[in-house]
Parts: sequence; structure tokens; C-alpha cells
Amino acid sequence: MNRFILAVTAALCATGVARAEVTQDDITNDQTNTAQIVTNGMGQQLQRFSPLDTLNKDNVKNLVPAWAFSLGGEKQRGQETQPLIHEGIMYITGSYSRLYAIDVNTGNELWQFDARLPEGILPCCDVINRGAALYGDKIYFGTLDARIVALNAKTGDVVWNKKIAEYKEGYSYTAAPLIVNGLVVTGNSGGEFGIVGEVQARDAETGDLVWTRPVIEGHMGTYKGEESTMTGTLNATWPGDLWKTGGGATWLGGSYDAETDTLVFGTGNPAPWNSHLRNAGTPVDGNTGDNLYAASRLGINPENGEIKWHFQTTPREGWDYDGVNEVVAFTDAEGKKKFATADRNGFFYVLNREDGKFLNAWPFVKDISWASGIDENGRPIYNEENRPGDPAKAADGAKGEVVFSSPSFLGGKNWMPMAYSQKTGLFYVPSNEWGMDIWNEPISYKKGAAYLGSGFTIKPNYEDHIGSLKAIDPMTGEWKWEYKNDAPLWGGVMTTAGGLVFFGTPEGEFKALDDETGEELWSFQTGSGIVGQPVTWEQDGEQYVSIVSGWGGAVPLWGGEVAKKVNYLNQGGLVWTFKLPKQLAMAN
Repeated sequence: MNRFILAVTAALCATGVARAEVTQDDITNDQTNTAQIVTNGMGQQLQRFSPLDTLNKDNVKNLVPAWAFSLGGEKQRGQETQPLIHEGIMYITGSYSRLYAIDVNTGNELWQFDARLPEGILPCCDVINRGAALYGDKIYFGTLDARIVALNAKTGDVVWNKKIAEYKEGYSYTAAPLIVNGLVVTGNSGGEFGIVGEVQARDAETGDLVWTRPVIEGHMGTYKGEESTMTGTLNATWPGDLWKTGGGATWLGGSYDAETDTLVFGTGNPAPWNSHLRNAGTPVDGNTGDNLYAASRLGINPENGEIKWHFQTTPREGWDYDGVNEVVAFTDAEGKKKFATADRNGFFYVLNREDGKFLNAWPFVKDISWASGIDENGRPIYNEENRPGDPAKAADGAKGEVVFSSPSFLGGKNWMPMAYSQKTGLFYVPSNEWGMDIWNEPISYKKGAAYLGSGFTIKPNYEDHIGSLKAIDPMTGEWKWEYKNDAPLWGGVMTTAGGLVFFGTPEGEFKALDDETGEELWSFQTGSGIVGQPVTWEQDGEQYVSIVSGWGGAVPLWGGEVAKKVNYLNQGGLVWTFKLPKQLAMAN
């Protein structure tokens, strides 16, 4: 439902100022144009780094609230969005598939769109949405009933509304879409329901499908309405017909590396979780058991959807570690162009930008138990005794051997994006130190029903902290510093040329740390837990910072013993916007 459309249209017309459309050049140069934020990740490379240095270590103590905006109503839950800012308007998505346009000067609502979801949606991990995409005169976002919607950015009117997949089968969509050369590129969610992960590209103007690329071997892609090529080789790594419900949801969305003209998408867990049902680990009739391309990073040709390369972080994955974590492009201290990704499995990987080939990996959490390390080819060195047991070998056949695995299935790092500083050359990785009791159970596929074949209980590894923000050197894997937090970290990180690292905590604190030491320099209590993604921009000569506060996400739903530790936290739904006033910018 749109509100205040006539009022905002009249106000815009009264100014006599035509709103500029977002171009591909705007998207390409988003990181360096400090007056706007038109991409998820504050730039196509997903570095979440701002070159602004007006706000710095000396004056961040003078950062003050400028305005706050309530998402309203009773539809709160987790607020994981990243704001976009263009031509004086902030755009944010909210829980239950809502989108807001806000006057960035006043915090007043200009319009609101509610997707009006049907009964029977099946989101696994809260009713969140992680952001939108701007292009031309439109704004695009996905909905929990697995649709992609294009709205007029000025009025909020629907331009087109397209179905990604069938929500009754367990599909949904929560990620920010990706814009590349006039295409809107989307993934899908639903890995707990035996769906098939896929990347789709649509004409941004019409919504017409251009290509599709399923990410599980055996499935056929399409190009301009016709079958194109098969993904992988049928039954090369999947036994029997299990590939038909193989999982691999592309639920976190992707990135675009312009220098190699490559889309990079991560893929989720193979289905079911019970790896023994997939004949995983023991080759059968030439089957490697790796279950491609689940738990992988894929390089995809944006023109036609063909897979250029793949790198699988957890072959024959059996702990729900997925492989969707964002892939950040960067140039290292020696001038070499690389990718970095911090996987849910607890290892921080560095890959070659040209072909996705493995270069190096190091642990970024303390107690990895499922593998002893990563070999020279990038494959894990498994601790086989830490694989959840096969129920078929149990006396009653109902429950396999229980093992304690670390990290937990919520990951050393889950969806929450890390940041890279061009100033320090370090990555700032929000991580969690927790493990789980996990076991396998028999399971069979039923459309629209959970397809796990596992049970679990998450437990903290330490009494004094779960959350851990780490500064990591991508040349060596060394942790330069660690900032510990009592509750799990579940929100994004941003870093700036002013030497600051911004992030929020479930306890509601929005913090700024020294990028070299991890020392806390500033904090503000937002009133609810923060699981959103901070941004910063420049306006009228002043630097602004925004964060969306609103507790929720997967932790209170799936967190086991950890959930009990955070069940006192209040839900909410507020956009907090701060600024450094000009008269205080020089104050020390």
C-alpha cells in the first residue's frame, strides 16, 4: 500500500527540480561518490569502505543524532536492511517485505510500499529483508513470497512485479538485488526445504527474464526463453535423483567484479543436511560425493548466465555451513587483485580474481573442530570423527551419533557483511564463537516441508563472549585485534578513511572503534538490537551516518542455549541518522 504519494509528488513538482536517474556509471562509481549510496555494499566491490575522513578518531565523540524514523506498526521482527541514498531520499526495506522512502533532510516519510504477503509463506530465518537496488527511475526489492518488484522511485507505484519461484514449495527471497548493465540479478532463498538454488537475470525496464542459472548439477539453464546448458555434469557428484531437490539456495545475493566482467554468487547447503543420505564422502560409481555446486562460490558470465568458475569451500557439506558469504574484491599490499570471503565454516579464504582459484585460507574463529585445516588445493582436511553419524548404522536407525561441532551451523560468520579498509589493508569480520551438538536423522523429501535430516542445539564456546569483531590481515591471516561482545554479532560492519569501524550489537549499542587498535571511541544506545548495516555519506558539507535498529533474525529463532542468553532483548524498528555538525568537525 502506498501512502502520501500525492503529497510527495506535489512537493517534488513544486520545487521544479527534476530528479536524476541512477545510471550504470553511478553504480560503478558508488564508492567514490560520497554524496550517494546506490549499491548494496557501498560499491560494487562490497568493501563497505567510505573515503570520507571528515569524521575521524579525534572528533567522532561529537557525532550526534540528526533524526530518527520509526518503521511503525506491529510488524517489526529483525531489521537487516542497508539504506540507499539518492537525490535527497533514503530508501530502506523492512520486515514483512516493506519498502520506505524517507526525506533524508528531515526524516519524514515520503511513501511506503507493503507487499501484502499471502498466507503460507515459508521463510526459514525470520521475515527480514536486506535491502533494495536503484537503477534508472526505479527501485527494486524482493519479497518473502519469492517475487521481485520494481517501483517508481519517486512515487512508490508498482511498475512490474515478477515471480522468482513458487513460495508454496519453500522458496522466498530476502537479499538485495544486483544491477549489472541493465539487468536485475537475483538469487533465491529456501535451502531448508529441498529447493534448487538459482540465479536469474531480468531486463530492468520490463522485468522480462533474460537468463536463469540453476546452481545444482543436472539442472538446465535458460537464455532468452530457450534451454541453454546444463549446470555441471549429471550425477558426477550427486547420486541418483537427489540433485532434483539438491538445495544450494543463493540466498545472500551476489556481487559484480567489473574488471573481470563476472558475477560472483555464493550457494547454500546441499539438501538434506544429512550428508550420509547423499552418499557423500565415499565415491560411488565414479561419483565424487562433493555435491556440486552447493556450498560454493560461482563466477558467472552476466551476459548469458554461463558458469565461468567455481570454488567449493565445504565439499559434501554436512553441518549447514553453506557457502553464501559475500565475496569482496580488493587489491592487496603487493598490488595483486584478489577476492576474500569469510565462510560460515570458520575459514577466511583468499582467491584469485581472474579465475576464482584458491590462494590461501586461515581460521577466523578459535575452535574449529570439523576440519584441522585447508590443504594446498583449498579442500578441507576433515576430522572424520566430527562428522555427524549415519542413522542407518545406529541400533534403532532413528538417530546417528551425536557430535559437538564448532562453529555452529549459524557459522563463524553468517550473513552479516564484513568490511575492508583501503586505509589499513585489513578486513573487519563480525564473527561468533559458538558450537553445537548435532546429529543426523532419517528424512524424505516432501514438497513444502522442511528437509533437514538433522537435529542440533547451539551452545556458546566461552562464558565471557560469543560475538567477536576481528581485524584480519588478508596477506597473512593474522588477527590484529579482537573486540569481544557478550551476545552474538548479527549486523554489518563499515569502515572509513577517517580511521573508524562502525558496527552494532544485539544489546542495542551502535559503536565506532579505532581501525588500528579496536579501541572503542563512541557508542550510542538505539533502544533495540542492531542487525542492520551502517552507511555514511556527505551532505551540505557534513558527514552523516545511519543504521537501522530492530532485533531479530535467525539467532532468537534457531539459537538453542544461545537464544536464552538474548531473549530479554526488545524488538523495535528505527532508522537512526547521526551527523557531525560543521562547528564540531574540528573539535578535538
